[in-house]
Amino acid sequence: MISRRSFVAGTALTAASLSTGARAQASEVSVGVLFPTSGSGAQVGIDAIQAINVALDVINNPHPDLELPLAKGSGLPGLGGAKLRIVTADHQSDPQKGRAEAERLITQDKVSALIGSYQSAVAATISQTSERFSVPYIASDNSSPSLTRRGLKYIFRASPHDEMFSATMFDFLDGLKKAGQKVDTIALFYEDTIFGTDSSNVQRKLAGERGYKVVADVKYRANTPSLTAEVQQLKAADADVLMPSSYTTDGILLIKTMSELGYKPKAILAQAAGFSEKALYDAVGKQIEGAITRGSFSLDLAAKRPTVGLVNAMFKAKSGKDMNDNTSREFMATIVLADAINRAKSTDGAKIRDALAMTDIPGEMTIMPWKRVKFDENGQNNDADAVLLQWLGEKFVTVYPTELAIAAPKFPMSKA
Repeated sequence: MISRRSFVAGTALTAASLSTGARAQASEVSVGVLFPTSGSGAQVGIDAIQAINVALDVINNPHPDLELPLAKGSGLPGLGGAKLRIVTADHQSDPQKGRAEAERLITQDKVSALIGSYQSAVAATISQTSERFSVPYIASDNSSPSLTRRGLKYIFRASPHDEMFSATMFDFLDGLKKAGQKVDTIALFYEDTIFGTDSSNVQRKLAGERGYKVVADVKYRANTPSLTAEVQQLKAADADVLMPSSYTTDGILLIKTMSELGYKPKAILAQAAGFSEKALYDAVGKQIEGAITRGSFSLDLAAKRPTVGLVNAMFKAKSGKDMNDNTSREFMATIVLADAINRAKSTDGAKIRDALAMTDIPGEMTIMPWKRVKFDENGQNNDADAVLLQWLGEKFVTVYPTELAIAAPKFPMSKA
Protein backbone atom coordinates (compact mmCIF):
# COMPACT_ATOMS: atom_id res chain seq x y z
CA MET A 1 0.00 0.00 0.00
CA ILE A 2 1.31 3.46 -0.83
CA SER A 3 2.70 5.44 2.09
CA ARG A 4 1.37 8.88 2.92
CA ARG A 5 4.85 10.45 2.54
CA SER A 6 5.60 8.92 -0.87
CA PHE A 7 2.04 9.64 -2.03
CA VAL A 8 2.26 13.34 -1.18
CA ALA A 9 5.75 13.62 -2.68
CA GLY A 10 4.64 11.96 -5.89
CA THR A 11 1.58 14.18 -6.07
CA ALA A 12 3.75 17.27 -5.75
CA LEU A 13 6.00 16.12 -8.60
CA THR A 14 2.99 15.39 -10.80
CA ALA A 15 1.50 18.80 -10.13
CA ALA A 16 4.82 20.50 -10.83
CA SER A 17 5.31 18.76 -14.16
CA LEU A 18 1.81 19.64 -15.26
CA SER A 19 2.17 23.29 -14.30
CA THR A 20 5.48 23.72 -16.14
CA GLY A 21 4.32 22.97 -19.60
CA ALA A 22 2.72 19.53 -19.90
CA ARG A 23 -0.74 21.07 -19.76
CA ALA A 24 0.01 23.16 -22.80
CA GLN A 25 0.27 20.08 -24.97
CA ALA A 26 -2.79 19.60 -27.12
CA SER A 27 -2.67 15.90 -26.33
CA GLU A 28 -3.99 16.25 -22.77
CA VAL A 29 -6.72 17.83 -20.66
CA SER A 30 -6.01 18.82 -17.05
CA VAL A 31 -8.53 18.50 -14.22
CA GLY A 32 -8.04 19.86 -10.70
CA VAL A 33 -8.59 17.38 -7.86
CA LEU A 34 -9.10 18.72 -4.31
CA PHE A 35 -9.03 16.43 -1.28
CA PRO A 36 -7.42 16.41 2.17
CA THR A 37 -4.05 14.66 1.94
CA SER A 38 -2.79 15.89 5.31
CA GLY A 39 -4.38 16.07 8.73
CA SER A 40 -7.12 13.80 10.09
CA GLY A 41 -8.69 13.26 6.66
CA ALA A 42 -5.44 12.38 4.90
CA GLN A 43 -6.16 8.70 4.25
CA VAL A 44 -9.56 9.51 2.79
CA GLY A 45 -7.91 11.95 0.39
CA ILE A 46 -5.17 9.51 -0.56
CA ASP A 47 -7.77 6.83 -1.29
CA ALA A 48 -9.81 9.33 -3.32
CA ILE A 49 -6.88 10.13 -5.58
CA GLN A 50 -6.14 6.42 -5.99
CA ALA A 51 -9.75 5.92 -7.13
CA ILE A 52 -9.44 8.80 -9.58
CA ASN A 53 -6.19 7.34 -10.90
CA VAL A 54 -8.07 4.09 -11.62
CA ALA A 55 -10.61 6.13 -13.57
CA LEU A 56 -7.76 7.78 -15.52
CA ASP A 57 -6.48 4.33 -16.45
CA VAL A 58 -9.96 3.36 -17.67
CA ILE A 59 -10.26 6.57 -19.71
CA ASN A 60 -6.76 6.80 -21.12
CA ASN A 61 -6.12 3.13 -21.97
CA PRO A 62 -8.20 0.49 -23.75
CA HIS A 63 -10.26 -1.75 -21.45
CA PRO A 64 -12.53 -3.72 -23.79
CA ASP A 65 -13.88 -5.84 -20.92
CA LEU A 66 -15.34 -2.85 -19.04
CA GLU A 67 -18.87 -1.57 -19.68
CA LEU A 68 -18.15 2.08 -18.90
CA PRO A 69 -18.10 5.28 -20.98
CA LEU A 70 -14.77 5.70 -22.83
CA ALA A 71 -13.39 2.41 -21.49
CA LYS A 72 -13.02 0.57 -24.76
CA GLY A 73 -10.93 3.22 -26.51
CA SER A 74 -7.88 5.26 -25.64
CA GLY A 75 -8.27 8.81 -24.37
CA LEU A 76 -10.95 11.29 -25.42
CA PRO A 77 -11.92 10.72 -29.06
CA GLY A 78 -13.85 13.99 -29.12
CA LEU A 79 -10.53 15.73 -28.58
CA GLY A 80 -8.43 13.63 -30.94
CA GLY A 81 -7.53 11.01 -28.34
CA ALA A 82 -6.30 13.53 -25.75
CA LYS A 83 -5.42 12.02 -22.37
CA LEU A 84 -7.00 13.14 -19.11
CA ARG A 85 -4.53 14.34 -16.47
CA ILE A 86 -5.05 15.51 -12.89
CA VAL A 87 -3.45 18.25 -10.84
CA THR A 88 -3.96 17.60 -7.14
CA ALA A 89 -4.37 20.02 -4.24
CA ASP A 90 -4.56 19.42 -0.48
CA HIS A 91 -7.36 21.50 1.03
CA GLN A 92 -6.50 20.20 4.54
CA SER A 93 -10.22 19.91 5.39
CA ASP A 94 -10.34 23.71 5.59
CA PRO A 95 -13.09 25.49 3.60
CA GLN A 96 -11.00 28.62 3.06
CA LYS A 97 -7.98 26.59 1.99
CA GLY A 98 -10.30 24.79 -0.42
CA ARG A 99 -11.41 28.11 -1.89
CA ALA A 100 -7.82 29.29 -2.33
CA GLU A 101 -6.63 26.02 -3.84
CA ALA A 102 -9.55 25.93 -6.28
CA GLU A 103 -8.66 29.43 -7.46
CA ARG A 104 -4.98 28.48 -7.82
CA LEU A 105 -5.82 25.41 -9.88
CA ILE A 106 -8.02 27.48 -12.19
CA THR A 107 -5.83 30.57 -12.60
CA GLN A 108 -2.34 29.08 -12.43
CA ASP A 109 -2.67 25.46 -13.53
CA LYS A 110 -5.41 26.31 -16.04
CA VAL A 111 -7.49 23.23 -15.28
CA SER A 112 -10.67 22.72 -17.28
CA ALA A 113 -12.77 21.37 -14.40
CA LEU A 114 -12.61 20.47 -10.70
CA ILE A 115 -13.39 17.30 -8.71
CA GLY A 116 -13.63 17.00 -4.90
CA SER A 117 -13.84 17.27 -1.94
CA TYR A 118 -15.05 14.82 0.81
CA GLN A 119 -16.21 17.46 3.33
CA SER A 120 -19.38 19.29 2.27
CA ALA A 121 -18.22 22.45 4.03
CA VAL A 122 -15.22 22.55 1.68
CA ALA A 123 -17.42 21.78 -1.33
CA ALA A 124 -19.47 24.88 -0.53
CA THR A 125 -16.47 27.18 -1.01
CA ILE A 126 -14.99 25.30 -3.97
CA SER A 127 -18.31 25.53 -5.81
CA GLN A 128 -18.46 29.30 -5.24
CA THR A 129 -15.02 29.64 -6.81
CA SER A 130 -15.87 27.41 -9.74
CA GLU A 131 -19.00 29.48 -10.36
CA ARG A 132 -17.02 32.72 -10.31
CA PHE A 133 -14.60 31.43 -12.93
CA SER A 134 -17.20 29.46 -14.98
CA VAL A 135 -15.34 26.19 -14.46
CA PRO A 136 -17.42 23.04 -13.79
CA TYR A 137 -17.11 21.38 -10.40
CA ILE A 138 -18.13 17.77 -9.78
CA ALA A 139 -19.02 17.28 -6.10
CA SER A 140 -17.90 13.69 -6.12
CA ASP A 141 -18.69 12.50 -2.60
CA ASN A 142 -20.38 15.42 -0.85
CA SER A 143 -23.87 14.67 0.42
CA SER A 144 -25.25 17.92 1.84
CA PRO A 145 -28.54 18.60 -0.02
CA SER A 146 -28.02 22.37 0.09
CA LEU A 147 -24.97 22.24 -2.19
CA THR A 148 -27.13 21.93 -5.29
CA ARG A 149 -29.84 24.30 -4.09
CA ARG A 150 -28.02 27.62 -4.21
CA GLY A 151 -28.77 28.58 -7.81
CA LEU A 152 -25.26 27.73 -9.02
CA LYS A 153 -24.86 26.61 -12.63
CA TYR A 154 -21.43 24.98 -12.52
CA ILE A 155 -21.84 22.42 -9.74
CA PHE A 156 -22.92 18.84 -10.53
CA ARG A 157 -23.40 15.79 -8.30
CA ALA A 158 -23.92 12.32 -9.74
CA SER A 159 -24.41 10.61 -6.35
CA PRO A 160 -27.28 10.89 -3.85
CA HIS A 161 -27.61 13.62 -1.24
CA ASP A 162 -28.60 13.08 2.38
CA GLU A 163 -32.35 13.48 1.82
CA MET A 164 -32.20 10.63 -0.67
CA PHE A 165 -29.99 8.54 1.59
CA SER A 166 -32.10 9.24 4.68
CA ALA A 167 -35.34 8.33 2.88
CA THR A 168 -33.85 4.91 2.14
CA MET A 169 -32.80 4.56 5.78
CA PHE A 170 -36.33 5.31 7.02
CA ASP A 171 -37.85 3.02 4.38
CA PHE A 172 -35.68 0.29 5.88
CA LEU A 173 -36.86 1.11 9.42
CA ASP A 174 -40.48 1.13 8.26
CA GLY A 175 -39.96 -2.35 6.84
CA LEU A 176 -38.53 -3.60 10.12
CA LYS A 177 -41.55 -2.26 12.00
CA LYS A 178 -43.95 -3.97 9.61
CA ALA A 179 -42.04 -7.21 10.17
CA GLY A 180 -42.65 -6.92 13.92
CA GLN A 181 -39.40 -5.42 15.14
CA LYS A 182 -39.49 -2.82 17.92
CA VAL A 183 -38.30 0.35 16.21
CA ASP A 184 -39.99 3.33 17.84
CA THR A 185 -37.23 5.67 19.02
CA ILE A 186 -34.11 7.11 17.44
CA ALA A 187 -31.10 9.09 18.63
CA LEU A 188 -29.48 11.66 16.33
CA PHE A 189 -25.76 12.26 16.74
CA TYR A 190 -24.09 14.68 14.35
CA GLU A 191 -21.12 16.97 13.89
CA ASP A 192 -21.58 20.73 13.58
CA THR A 193 -20.49 21.43 9.99
CA ILE A 194 -22.80 21.57 6.98
CA PHE A 195 -22.71 17.75 6.60
CA GLY A 196 -23.90 16.94 10.11
CA THR A 197 -26.34 19.83 10.28
CA ASP A 198 -28.03 19.03 6.97
CA SER A 199 -28.11 15.32 7.77
CA SER A 200 -29.76 15.84 11.16
CA ASN A 201 -32.29 18.29 9.73
CA VAL A 202 -33.61 15.80 7.20
CA GLN A 203 -33.56 12.89 9.67
CA ARG A 204 -35.43 14.93 12.26
CA LYS A 205 -38.04 15.83 9.63
CA LEU A 206 -38.44 12.25 8.39
CA ALA A 207 -38.70 10.93 11.94
CA GLY A 208 -41.63 13.26 12.58
CA GLU A 209 -43.33 12.37 9.32
CA ARG A 210 -42.93 8.62 9.81
CA GLY A 211 -43.88 8.43 13.47
CA TYR A 212 -40.53 7.89 15.20
CA LYS A 213 -39.72 9.63 18.47
CA VAL A 214 -36.36 11.42 18.66
CA VAL A 215 -35.27 10.71 22.24
CA ALA A 216 -31.78 12.22 21.87
CA ASP A 217 -30.67 15.03 19.56
CA VAL A 218 -26.93 15.43 20.14
CA LYS A 219 -24.81 17.93 18.25
CA TYR A 220 -21.06 18.00 18.85
CA ARG A 221 -18.06 19.99 17.69
CA ALA A 222 -16.25 18.34 14.77
CA ASN A 223 -12.79 16.97 15.66
CA THR A 224 -13.55 17.31 19.37
CA PRO A 225 -11.07 15.70 21.79
CA SER A 226 -13.82 14.20 23.98
CA LEU A 227 -17.32 12.83 23.50
CA THR A 228 -17.91 11.63 27.06
CA ALA A 229 -20.81 13.99 27.83
CA GLU A 230 -22.45 13.32 24.48
CA VAL A 231 -22.22 9.54 24.83
CA GLN A 232 -23.69 9.78 28.32
CA GLN A 233 -26.72 11.48 26.76
CA LEU A 234 -27.01 8.71 24.18
CA LYS A 235 -26.72 6.00 26.81
CA ALA A 236 -29.39 7.61 28.99
CA ALA A 237 -31.79 7.87 26.04
CA ASP A 238 -31.24 4.22 25.02
CA ALA A 239 -32.91 4.66 21.63
CA ASP A 240 -33.88 1.72 19.46
CA VAL A 241 -31.63 3.10 16.69
CA LEU A 242 -28.58 5.37 16.90
CA MET A 243 -28.12 7.46 13.73
CA PRO A 244 -24.64 9.05 13.64
CA SER A 245 -23.40 11.56 11.06
CA SER A 246 -19.64 11.69 11.68
CA TYR A 247 -16.37 11.70 9.79
CA THR A 248 -13.78 9.00 10.51
CA THR A 249 -11.84 10.46 13.46
CA ASP A 250 -15.02 11.45 15.29
CA GLY A 251 -16.62 8.09 14.52
CA ILE A 252 -13.69 6.21 16.03
CA LEU A 253 -13.84 8.40 19.15
CA LEU A 254 -17.60 7.82 19.40
CA ILE A 255 -17.30 4.02 19.34
CA LYS A 256 -14.35 3.94 21.74
CA THR A 257 -16.15 6.24 24.16
CA MET A 258 -19.29 4.10 23.99
CA SER A 259 -17.19 1.07 24.90
CA GLU A 260 -15.55 2.89 27.81
CA LEU A 261 -18.93 3.94 29.18
CA GLY A 262 -20.58 0.55 28.63
CA TYR A 263 -23.04 1.74 26.02
CA LYS A 264 -23.99 -0.80 23.37
CA PRO A 265 -26.76 0.56 21.12
CA LYS A 266 -29.42 -1.81 19.90
CA ALA A 267 -28.66 -0.75 16.34
CA ILE A 268 -26.49 1.75 14.47
CA LEU A 269 -27.73 3.17 11.18
CA ALA A 270 -25.07 5.61 10.00
CA GLN A 271 -24.98 8.38 7.42
CA ALA A 272 -21.81 6.83 5.91
CA ALA A 273 -18.85 9.32 5.98
CA GLY A 274 -16.52 7.75 8.59
CA PHE A 275 -18.78 4.72 8.90
CA SER A 276 -18.01 3.76 5.30
CA GLU A 277 -14.25 3.82 5.95
CA LYS A 278 -12.47 0.58 6.81
CA ALA A 279 -10.10 2.60 9.01
CA LEU A 280 -12.91 3.06 11.50
CA TYR A 281 -13.66 -0.64 11.69
CA ASP A 282 -9.98 -1.53 11.95
CA ALA A 283 -9.64 0.91 14.86
CA VAL A 284 -12.58 -0.33 16.94
CA GLY A 285 -12.73 -4.04 16.13
CA LYS A 286 -15.77 -6.08 17.10
CA GLN A 287 -17.32 -3.22 19.03
CA ILE A 288 -19.11 -2.24 15.84
CA GLU A 289 -20.03 -5.64 14.43
CA GLY A 290 -23.50 -5.38 12.90
CA ALA A 291 -23.49 -1.62 12.29
CA ILE A 292 -25.36 -0.52 9.18
CA THR A 293 -24.40 2.38 6.95
CA ARG A 294 -26.07 3.86 3.94
CA GLY A 295 -24.06 3.90 0.74
CA SER A 296 -23.95 4.42 -2.99
CA PHE A 297 -21.91 1.36 -3.81
CA SER A 298 -22.46 -2.35 -3.42
CA LEU A 299 -19.52 -4.63 -4.17
CA ASP A 300 -22.05 -7.46 -4.14
CA LEU A 301 -23.35 -6.06 -7.45
CA ALA A 302 -20.27 -7.65 -9.08
CA ALA A 303 -22.16 -10.95 -9.16
CA LYS A 304 -24.57 -9.42 -11.70
CA ARG A 305 -22.29 -6.83 -13.29
CA PRO A 306 -18.69 -8.03 -13.88
CA THR A 307 -17.40 -4.49 -14.45
CA VAL A 308 -17.90 -3.77 -10.73
CA GLY A 309 -15.53 -6.56 -9.72
CA LEU A 310 -12.98 -5.69 -12.38
CA VAL A 311 -12.81 -2.04 -11.37
CA ASN A 312 -12.63 -3.02 -7.71
CA ALA A 313 -9.69 -5.30 -8.50
CA MET A 314 -7.90 -2.40 -10.22
CA PHE A 315 -8.45 -0.20 -7.17
CA LYS A 316 -7.37 -2.92 -4.76
CA ALA A 317 -4.13 -3.43 -6.70
CA LYS A 318 -3.31 0.25 -6.11
CA SER A 319 -4.59 0.74 -2.58
CA GLY A 320 -4.69 -2.66 -0.93
CA LYS A 321 -8.37 -2.33 -0.08
CA ASP A 322 -11.81 -2.71 -1.64
CA MET A 323 -13.73 0.25 -3.01
CA ASN A 324 -16.25 1.81 -0.65
CA ASP A 325 -19.00 4.43 -0.69
CA ASN A 326 -16.51 7.28 -1.06
CA THR A 327 -14.00 5.83 -3.53
CA SER A 328 -16.72 4.47 -5.81
CA ARG A 329 -18.31 7.92 -6.04
CA GLU A 330 -14.93 9.54 -6.73
CA PHE A 331 -14.28 7.03 -9.49
CA MET A 332 -17.66 7.62 -11.11
CA ALA A 333 -17.37 11.40 -10.83
CA THR A 334 -14.23 11.21 -12.95
CA ILE A 335 -15.87 8.97 -15.54
CA VAL A 336 -18.91 11.27 -15.76
CA LEU A 337 -16.73 14.36 -16.15
CA ALA A 338 -14.54 12.74 -18.82
CA ASP A 339 -17.64 11.68 -20.76
CA ALA A 340 -18.86 15.30 -20.73
CA ILE A 341 -15.48 16.72 -21.79
CA ASN A 342 -15.40 14.23 -24.63
CA ARG A 343 -18.88 15.20 -25.80
CA ALA A 344 -18.08 18.89 -25.44
CA LYS A 345 -15.05 18.39 -27.72
CA SER A 346 -13.55 21.31 -25.87
CA THR A 347 -11.65 22.33 -22.74
CA ASP A 348 -13.79 25.45 -22.38
CA GLY A 349 -15.62 25.52 -19.04
CA ALA A 350 -18.94 26.75 -20.40
CA LYS A 351 -19.01 24.06 -23.09
CA ILE A 352 -18.14 21.33 -20.61
CA ARG A 353 -20.85 22.65 -18.30
CA ASP A 354 -23.42 22.42 -21.10
CA ALA A 355 -22.30 18.87 -21.92
CA LEU A 356 -22.65 17.86 -18.27
CA ALA A 357 -26.18 19.26 -18.27
CA MET A 358 -26.99 16.92 -21.19
CA THR A 359 -25.51 13.80 -19.55
CA ASP A 360 -27.60 10.64 -19.76
CA ILE A 361 -25.65 7.52 -18.79
CA PRO A 362 -27.64 4.32 -18.11
CA GLY A 363 -27.03 2.64 -14.78
CA GLU A 364 -25.64 -0.43 -16.51
CA MET A 365 -22.77 1.74 -17.74
CA THR A 366 -21.70 2.61 -14.18
CA ILE A 367 -20.33 0.62 -11.23
CA MET A 368 -23.22 1.83 -9.06
CA PRO A 369 -26.72 0.47 -8.33
CA TRP A 370 -28.20 3.57 -9.97
CA LYS A 371 -30.92 3.85 -12.60
CA ARG A 372 -28.85 6.35 -14.58
CA VAL A 373 -26.82 9.57 -14.40
CA LYS A 374 -28.94 12.49 -15.56
CA PHE A 375 -28.78 15.92 -13.95
CA ASP A 376 -31.72 18.15 -13.09
CA GLU A 377 -31.68 21.95 -13.46
CA ASN A 378 -29.70 22.21 -10.20
CA GLY A 379 -27.01 19.75 -11.25
CA GLN A 380 -28.30 16.90 -9.07
CA ASN A 381 -28.72 13.33 -10.32
CA ASN A 382 -32.06 12.19 -8.88
CA ASP A 383 -31.71 8.66 -10.24
CA ALA A 384 -28.87 7.68 -7.90
CA ASP A 385 -30.28 4.91 -5.74
CA ALA A 386 -28.93 4.25 -2.25
CA VAL A 387 -28.18 0.93 -0.56
CA LEU A 388 -27.69 -0.13 3.04
CA LEU A 389 -24.58 -2.10 4.00
CA GLN A 390 -24.07 -4.05 7.24
CA TRP A 391 -20.61 -4.72 8.67
CA LEU A 392 -20.59 -8.50 9.22
CA GLY A 393 -17.57 -10.75 9.49
CA GLU A 394 -15.12 -7.96 8.70
CA LYS A 395 -16.80 -6.91 5.46
CA PHE A 396 -19.76 -4.93 4.18
CA VAL A 397 -22.79 -6.96 3.13
CA THR A 398 -25.69 -5.46 1.18
CA VAL A 399 -28.89 -5.88 3.20
CA TYR A 400 -31.23 -3.36 1.55
CA PRO A 401 -33.07 -2.86 -0.77
CA THR A 402 -34.35 -6.41 -1.07
CA GLU A 403 -33.65 -6.71 -4.79
CA LEU A 404 -29.94 -6.04 -4.21
CA ALA A 405 -29.56 -7.69 -0.79
CA ILE A 406 -27.46 -10.82 -0.47
CA ALA A 407 -28.39 -11.34 3.20
CA ALA A 408 -31.16 -10.43 5.62
CA PRO A 409 -30.16 -7.69 8.06
CA LYS A 410 -29.22 -8.64 11.60
CA PHE A 411 -31.38 -6.54 13.89
CA PRO A 412 -30.71 -5.72 16.66
CA MET A 413 -26.95 -5.56 16.19
CA SER A 414 -24.85 -8.60 16.94
CA LYS A 415 -23.71 -8.70 20.57
CA ALA A 416 -20.43 -10.34 19.59
